[in-house]
Amino acid sequence: MPKTPFIPQLYQTAFALALSLLLLPLSCSSIETTPTSPALPTVPPEQLLEEREALIALYYATNGDDWESIWLSDTPTGELYGVITLDNGRVIGLILNNNNLVGEIPRELSSLGALAVLHLGNEFELRNDEWIVNELQGQIPPELGNLTNLKALDLSGNELTGEIPMELGNLFNLEVLYLWGNDLGGEIPIEIGNLVSLETLGLRANELTGRIPPELANLSNLEWLDLAVNDFSGSIPPELESLSRLEVLKLESSGISGNIPPELGNLSNLKELHLSTNELSGNIPPELGNLWNLKELHLSTNKLSGNIPPELGNLSNLEELVLYVNELQGEIPPRLGNLSNLTELHLDRNQLRGKIPPELGNLTNLRSLSLSDNDLSGEIPKELDNLTNLEFISISGNQLSGCIPAKLRGIRGDLDELGLPFCFQ
Repeated sequence: MPKTPFIPQLYQTAFALALSLLLLPLSCSSIETTPTSPALPTVPPEQLLEEREALIALYYATNGDDWESIWLSDTPTGELYGVITLDNGRVIGLILNNNNLVGEIPRELSSLGALAVLHLGNEFELRNDEWIVNELQGQIPPELGNLTNLKALDLSGNELTGEIPMELGNLFNLEVLYLWGNDLGGEIPIEIGNLVSLETLGLRANELTGRIPPELANLSNLEWLDLAVNDFSGSIPPELESLSRLEVLKLESSGISGNIPPELGNLSNLKELHLSTNELSGNIPPELGNLWNLKELHLSTNKLSGNIPPELGNLSNLEELVLYVNELQGEIPPRLGNLSNLTELHLDRNQLRGKIPPELGNLTNLRSLSLSDNDLSGEIPKELDNLTNLEFISISGNQLSGCIPAKLRGIRGDLDELGLPFCFQ
């Protein structure tokens, strides 16, 4: 069985949107000829036959008789399940996700020269109490690099092995590339940096190694970059600052080390930055405080040291600040109390000292607060009574004194471990 996908719903939503945008201008209804628009070119019968044979090759290579939705031999090409054609018969879409495809991807698919969407991946899909998925194996055929009209390629959630073919770097029109959740190894080909139209690159949950190529900085249209859960080495390329349209950067559990490049603070459109569970060290760059659009900042389970930059208090849109299990020192910046949209604040298992800032009581949207296992001291601020949306609190493992604000009573967490009374003044 293929790996359990890590974030299938996110990818499913993104790919569904991509399909709607990519296929709309290619649909039959949108290309009907008018007095001012040219007719589609006539296609030689032998070319249509070659495309039909490519589909037959896919059917037999992936055990078509056991598909969830099978093809019948006398069905016209445009009426086959998952096949989208133009009025002139050319295949532009092949969408067979979650269809019980088992076997290898045939190289004959390279004959589908007009193909714009190739979707052989998986999402979570339960039918009649049974998970229906594809289980493609073997290597990605380098011949897919000949599909120069391809705009979306999804082979996610299968059991594909080998390396990512450098020939995929020839797909200059590609906007979406999903290969996540396979067993792909080797390095990311530097040729991927040639895909200047790419908007989404998902390589999560494979066995990729080597360094993250700085050539990815050439992907000037990239909005989503997910390389998490791999086995890379080396540091984050500072050249990624060139990805001015990037909104999501996910590198958690990817094996990277070194410092967080301050250049990431130039990614002004970034909304999510996930770097948790790596070997990152050094200080948190104060330049991250320039990421005005950031909603999620996850840097947990690394070896980060130094102080928490007060500049993080500038991130007015931030909803999640997750810094637990590091070697952070110094005091909690009172400016974190400016993060009015924050719902999660996790600073536990560091070496933070000083008092809990009363300014944290301004975080009225906070649902989860974790400050446990630090060197915090002094009294628990009565201002925490203002956290009316709080659902979880963990502040044990410190040297706190005084009493616990009464309105925190009954909230899930570790308040009972403090051994302190509640304040009922």
